[in-house]
Amino acid sequence: MQIQNINEESFKKYGKILTGYHVDGILAEMEHTPLTREVIYVPSVEEMEALPDAEEMKNRGFGGLPIQIGYCNGDNRKLNGLEYHRSSEINIAVNNLVLLLGREQDIEADDTYDTSRVEAFFVPAGTVIEVYATTLHYAPCTAEGENGFRCVVVLPKGTNTELDFAAGAEGEDRLLAAKNKWLIAHEEAGIVGAFCGLKGENVTV
Repeated sequence: MQIQNINEESFKKYGKILTGYHVDGILAEMEHTPLTREVIYVPSVEEMEALPDAEEMKNRGFGGLPIQIGYCNGDNRKLNGLEYHRSSEINIAVNNLVLLLGREQDIEADDTYDTSRVEAFFVPAGTVIEVYATTLHYAPCTAEGENGFRCVVVLPKGTNTELDFAAGAEGEDRLLAAKNKWLIAHEEAGIVGAFCGLKGENVTV
């Protein structure tokens, strides 16, 4: 698969690069997070949320809304699923990584999605990006020459946490996998309880 750079015009429909943010404190805290073969996602880390960096992220990135700062780390080469939120997500690439992205607008009426539409983008270490609410995304992939990836994930508080109500069984409601998280999985990924609506190849980087 062709891997594009986030500086290319093709990335603009998915998100944008954010400049001028102070993230050294967050990056320093990320050095203490585990890097394993399996993908780990932690929605909220108190140590990062207590930093001055977090206050700036809340006010500049989310207009003052309460946020959570967590991480997604691991060694991944496959798409496996695509999710979206009702809000933008801010990512900080701790090391070089690759994102596999699509558009919510390309989801079919039956909530399926053709994986041939997915595009891959290289995100250099230290880059801060906004991923738009309409952008389909999932766990990052390991970039060439890396032993895995570490990625900071900033979202409105409560996102990706366990549902405390019963999700519906029809239409988009069946995609709701956690708070503010709608997920379409690939059957090869074996994600328990997920709607398997990704059609085509389980894209590999």
